[in-house]
Amino acid sequence: MLMNKDQSVLLVVDVQQRLLPAIHDWQRLLDNVRWLVQVARKLEVPVVASEQYPQGLGGTHVELARLLAPGDIVSKLHFSCVAAQCLDTLPAAGRAQVVVCGTEAHVCVLQTVLELQEQGKRVFVVADAIGSRDPENRALALERMRRHGIDVVSREMVAFEWLKQAGTPLFKEISTQFLR
Repeated sequence: MLMNKDQSVLLVVDVQQRLLPAIHDWQRLLDNVRWLVQVARKLEVPVVASEQYPQGLGGTHVELARLLAPGDIVSKLHFSCVAAQCLDTLPAAGRAQVVVCGTEAHVCVLQTVLELQEQGKRVFVVADAIGSRDPENRALALERMRRHGIDVVSREMVAFEWLKQAGTPLFKEISTQFLR
């Protein structure tokens, strides 16, 4: 099963101002998430971002927040975006595929993707755009996700599958801006 831009939503889990500096290799993670959001925007894929307890962990990182509309950001107390009903009231809720990135891989990302799968969604986790404070926890989360049938992909896999073909003006634009 390939990712399809017309069936996908990009879910950015808890990439927050005060949490991010504690995440291993956080700048790379932020760069990769920002890249995904920009590609999604160019391809008109809906983007939703969650914030775990923003009073304590701060809002969505400023570099991401400026790429999102206020209605694209939802607050939560549950670790899982599913339990917190982050997607339920949004227009993208009916989409069959959810592409997931963010933090922390072994807590909010893991619980979210497993519950999305239980709901019947096709879930794709972007390995180069998820992170945890401890890299070992990230590795364990990815291993567990794979065991449960979650597709683990890279950001370029997402972009190329959403694009489907070369030779179009959109491919040229994405290629020039993002696939250098």
